[in-house]
Amino acid sequence: MAHGSVDTRFVLFPPGPADAEQLALVHVTSWRETYRGLLPDAYLARMSVESHTRRFAHSLLRPGPDDATLAVADRHGIVGYAQGGPSRRKRPGEAEVATLYVLKAAQGHGLGARLLTQAARALAAHGANSLTVSVLRANVAARGFYEHLGGVAEEPRLEPGPGGLLLQEVAYVWPDIETLAG
Repeated sequence: MAHGSVDTRFVLFPPGPADAEQLALVHVTSWRETYRGLLPDAYLARMSVESHTRRFAHSLLRPGPDDATLAVADRHGIVGYAQGGPSRRKRPGEAEVATLYVLKAAQGHGLGARLLTQAARALAAHGANSLTVSVLRANVAARGFYEHLGGVAEEPRLEPGPGGLLLQEVAYVWPDIETLAG
């Protein structure tokens, strides 16, 4: 594919409650693909598509006023998604993409970049002027992805993780959301 062209095998769309189960399946599968060796195997094994389906259904039925969820699918179903809204840090004008996952089998088609760019556009439309994304410090692939897209890394910090673990996270910041949303 030529640089900058859109891969028409994939469609990006705002999912609804009927998509909750597919989103949950992508979430659980992506965590198991991404965090094996970074999070305890027992935690990853206990992750439940059913409980995540309920969580997605709720968040899609009752999104916050400045929340945005986008999914990307091929002809077989959803292969990735991004969710964001106001940042956890509560900084005025700062939005956060809290989750962005693409199944391993669908990576390498620019879908993560499309999801991040479109999420940035949606969040900017809600009034955000900067964007942050946090990743595990040990997730070298994700860190490279966000750096490639112009995110500026902050100092690592400890954050509570699953099962009471303290995890090292790195926030990537785009001080001007338009550099992504442009």
